[in-house]
Amino acid sequence: MNDPLEIVPLIITFNNSQYKKVYDLLAKQWMTQEELCNDVGADCVDDCLAILQKGNLIEEQWRMPEPGKTPAKEYRTTYSRFRAGFQCSMEDLGDLLYVANSTDEDLREMVEKIEADVRAGMTSYNDLARKYQVSPMLVKGLAKRMPNLDVKGQGLVILGRPE
Repeated sequence: MNDPLEIVPLIITFNNSQYKKVYDLLAKQWMTQEELCNDVGADCVDDCLAILQKGNLIEEQWRMPEPGKTPAKEYRTTYSRFRAGFQCSMEDLGDLLYVANSTDEDLREMVEKIEADVRAGMTSYNDLARKYQVSPMLVKGLAKRMPNLDVKGQGLVILGRPE
C-alpha cells in the first residue's frame, strides 16, 4: 500500500462481515460473481467487488466457458501480505479513519450531495472540499468508500457497476 487512500477500502472490507467473507473466499480461489452470490448472497456482492476493485485488493480475468456458454469474469485477491509505505498528516489519517468507520448520517447526506455535484460536472475534489468546508482527503476518502464514486487524477468520477 503506497497511498493512504487505499486504507479506506481495506478497513471497509474487514469491518463488514459479508465483505470479509467475500474477501476470504477470493483469497482461496478464483470465483465468478455468480459463484460469490451463491456462497454469500446477492445483496452485497456488487458493492463488495466495487470496493475491492477500487482498493486494488482483487484482480480479474475471463474464465473460459463451457461450449455454448458466455465467458464470465472471475476474481481473486491480489495480495496475501500487507505492507504500508506511505506517510500522511495525522489530520488526513484521522479523516480517512473517520470516513472508513463512520455511520454518521451527515456523511451520507454529504455523499449524496457530492455525487449530485459530480453528475452535474463539478468533479474537482479540491472544489468540492471548499464547497463543503472539509479537507480534500475527506472528499477523496468518501469517494473511495462509495461503490459508485472513485478518484481519478484531480477529480472524482462516477463508476459503472462491475460485470
